[in-house]
Amino acid sequence: MAQPNTKQSRKRQTRANRRAAEAAAQKAREEQLARERQQQTTIGVIVVIIIVALIAIIGAVTFHQISKSNAERKVSSTSLYSTLQSTKPRPNNVTDQAGFLISKDGMNKKVDGAPTVEIYMDPLCPGCGSLHRQIDSDLSKMVNAGQINLVYHFLNFLDQDSTDQYSTRASNAITYVASHDSDTSQVMGFVANIYEQGYQPKEGAEYQPTSNEQIKAQALKAGVPQSIANKAFSKTYDKWITAANNYTIKRTELATPSGQNKGSFSSPVVTVNGRVMDMAKLNDLGMTQKAALLKELGLSEAQVGQDGKMPSIGAKGQPNSLD
Repeated sequence: MAQPNTKQSRKRQTRANRRAAEAAAQKAREEQLARERQQQTTIGVIVVIIIVALIAIIGAVTFHQISKSNAERKVSSTSLYSTLQSTKPRPNNVTDQAGFLISKDGMNKKVDGAPTVEIYMDPLCPGCGSLHRQIDSDLSKMVNAGQINLVYHFLNFLDQDSTDQYSTRASNAITYVASHDSDTSQVMGFVANIYEQGYQPKEGAEYQPTSNEQIKAQALKAGVPQSIANKAFSKTYDKWITAANNYTIKRTELATPSGQNKGSFSSPVVTVNGRVMDMAKLNDLGMTQKAALLKELGLSEAQVGQDGKMPSIGAKGQPNSLD
């Protein structure tokens, strides 16, 4: 029996082995790639799950932080209001929101049917001085004619811009007078004199120390009795004024409606029937603060102080638009 050629057999066997090895290697590569794809898919799924979880956690944390912030703000405002109500001694004739209401009928006596104008002021505030020098005469006429109810709010946040706590001392003096002097014209006159041109101190680096006697002179010039003026600097209401200030500047409904100070408290603040006058608009409109107030009330300048002529918005109407 013929035997097969041994050399050729070895070559054929070698080629067969090589093809088998290549096939095995290819199969191994394909299996490795399959495993890698499976791992990548698994990793991708895990990553997606982690990202979704993180987003949920971040969202929950953010929501919690926002909710917490809002809650803290609310609690803070409530706490400040509670502090105000519990601070003693409390002035006479004051409203629950730390205002002194003045009308033709006297202190803390509201005239039915008349709109309410409220002014929030710091004695050192230059903008407050400018406002009062424009409108104090008309405010007096409107109060006396029963056209408005006027509410003053005295603040002290500008103490930091004086060297001797001028804002607290002046606000305390006005508060004492408003609490003890039944003559509304004297109270209004004292406020007007605090902002008198040539008297009102400048703030910050230009501030010049202003004595209690200088403040008292402005009260006496308004007709405040000497017996009341002498006691107006006993620091009786210093703590109450600070509590009123801290509460007032956190009241979100008093925030500036527009302009660079939008959303923050920026004195002077004037409200008509509870709505803040948008002072930032006045320059664009070419309108003075006096003209803006009269427009919001619905009174012409000729009608100011006319008995029986009431503002068009009444006691509860929305102020007229300035636009």
